[in-house]
Amino acid sequence: MKEFDRLVEIMAKLRSENGCPWDRKQTLETLKSFLIEEAYETVDAIDEKDYSKLKEELGDLLLQIVFQSRITEECGKFNIEDVIKTINEKMIRRHPHVFGNDKVNSTEEVLENWEKIKAKEREKKKEKGFLSGIAKNLPALQVAFQIGVKTSRIGFDWKTPDEVIEKFKEEWKEFEKARESGDRKKIKEEIGDILFTIAQISRKYEIDPEDALRETNKKFMKRFNHIEKNTDIYNSSLEEMEKLWQEAKEKE
Repeated sequence: MKEFDRLVEIMAKLRSENGCPWDRKQTLETLKSFLIEEAYETVDAIDEKDYSKLKEELGDLLLQIVFQSRITEECGKFNIEDVIKTINEKMIRRHPHVFGNDKVNSTEEVLENWEKIKAKEREKKKEKGFLSGIAKNLPALQVAFQIGVKTSRIGFDWKTPDEVIEKFKEEWKEFEKARESGDRKKIKEEIGDILFTIAQISRKYEIDPEDALRETNKKFMKRFNHIEKNTDIYNSSLEEMEKLWQEAKEKE
């Protein structure tokens, strides 16, 4: 791929002795926030269905991968070719039903085999624990979702959405008891249990809880923006703002 090779060459020049002072100064650690930012901007472009923006954001995300790989190459660890080789081997290894002789009849079987293959990989890497592969820096709600996804693949799960909803009701009752007691530590614990259970309800309906919450945040901000445009929010009563809120809601 000519353009990809060109990007690798551009990054090498930027990091060279006669390159850019800012690019030369960066480290794996200083680039972490940029990597996260570019990933979220890519998600925004997908949500907005803005394909021109998505093309640009995917490029920015690719740049971060090339940038990080260039730094590790300079450290004598690995280069971008090693990165691509590793993912190629992983994809082939984890799809024996495509690149090998395994037979599967459903997506459930694919996921079951995927977990078995990952378990062997963890054993080889001497990683401890079935859940050790979940990224520690994911948002907590996403971690809760991923825990449910992974444990469900080995049968440790509620059978139906109704069973999870009953669990949510149980957790809510426990929260009410904690609230009445005034024990803040217990209140915090029960709120955590409620959020974890909500993540599992989302999973049962094949809805990403982060995505659902992101949409709700956008909806709230849009409605509040309507209030802000039509009144002085610092000198308006709750009743006045609520009326504008309902007005914005009706326009959706």
